[in-house]
Amino acid sequence: MNFWLIDLPWWGYVLVALALTHITIAAVTIYLHRCQAHRALDLHPVVSHFFRFWLWMTTGMQTKHWAAVHRKHHARCETAEDPHSPQVLGIMKVLREGAELYQAESKNQETLDKYGAGTPDDWIERNIYTKHSVFGLGVMLIIDVALFGPLGLTIWAVQMAWIPITAAGIINGIGHYWGYRNFAAADASTNIIPWGIIIGGEELHNNHHSYASSAKLSSKWYEFDIGWMYIRILEFFSLARIKKIAPQVRFDWAKTKCDLDTLQAVITHRFDVMGKYGAMLKKAYKQEMGKIHSAYQQRGDESSTLHRIRHWLHLDASKLQDQEKQALENALQHSSKLRTIYQLKQELAQVWTRSTVSQEQLLKNLEDWCHRAEASGIKALEEFSRRLRCYKMT
Repeated sequence: MNFWLIDLPWWGYVLVALALTHITIAAVTIYLHRCQAHRALDLHPVVSHFFRFWLWMTTGMQTKHWAAVHRKHHARCETAEDPHSPQVLGIMKVLREGAELYQAESKNQETLDKYGAGTPDDWIERNIYTKHSVFGLGVMLIIDVALFGPLGLTIWAVQMAWIPITAAGIINGIGHYWGYRNFAAADASTNIIPWGIIIGGEELHNNHHSYASSAKLSSKWYEFDIGWMYIRILEFFSLARIKKIAPQVRFDWAKTKCDLDTLQAVITHRFDVMGKYGAMLKKAYKQEMGKIHSAYQQRGDESSTLHRIRHWLHLDASKLQDQEKQALENALQHSSKLRTIYQLKQELAQVWTRSTVSQEQLLKNLEDWCHRAEASGIKALEEFSRRLRCYKMT
């Protein structure tokens, strides 16, 4: 005779564990991330409190702590102040100790005061969820054992490990280290895979860092964000209100000259613009790197920095150290094509970084840039310039 309530075949327990952990993932991505940290949507109080209650039982995380740490991550991304950057701390440290890094930062009162504003601060948050955060984990353990017996312990252990592994480790680690990039965001964020299912859409991390306040994380037609699907279902039942999504890139292929609408579109979609420019730069790099490599070999100087040139090419010049700038400049002397593409890349970025310049002057600068790109004699630049002129807002 069993003393637990539910008896299942082995695969039934696997499905239960996956379902329970998936609810936790949905709570993190919809409630903690998109709703609380970034204010991309509003949730009905019933839905909001269900997620708070569920997270209390399955993670022990507090809304203010999570939102504050995540907001600081965006504000100080890839710097020494970033709570969990693999670019600073190393990929293995973030993968292995992601949860510990989060816990350490969540105890930083300065972080909570500066970045934790606007999160729930009602009686139940202060007196139960915050004061007795560990108690919720015990409640979950009792429920799992009561429902599934000894195997409930395994299910509970999987629940406890799920967020530290997937969110604290994989997203914070691999999501800033390996993958593909749709947009040239100012940080190292990547999309891990185009199908955001296992981690609720958080796999599309480069998309998120490019448009942090968007409730939708997918961007390309082949990308799928299951968290967005859940949000749309909640919206259908009037349980959620979407406040903002990333602007959609539009083109007017008949345009042959930049206008103020083009300027606004280029500034708005600057990450998309630089992402496309980076793709062009990558192709040119493959073609021209042989010249640079041969030049280094001929003078007997197989520089140890040669393999880093491609990385430097994709960075803003302001982010390079003086020694790195000099090494890159020396390398580009051996490829006039690559030097021209790199120089124009830096000049294009000034369109949205010169905040004190009038719109009319910025428009003139953009049109002048297009003329120089088309007169460069480089086919890739000519094609990019023609495409750039076609960006539009409406």
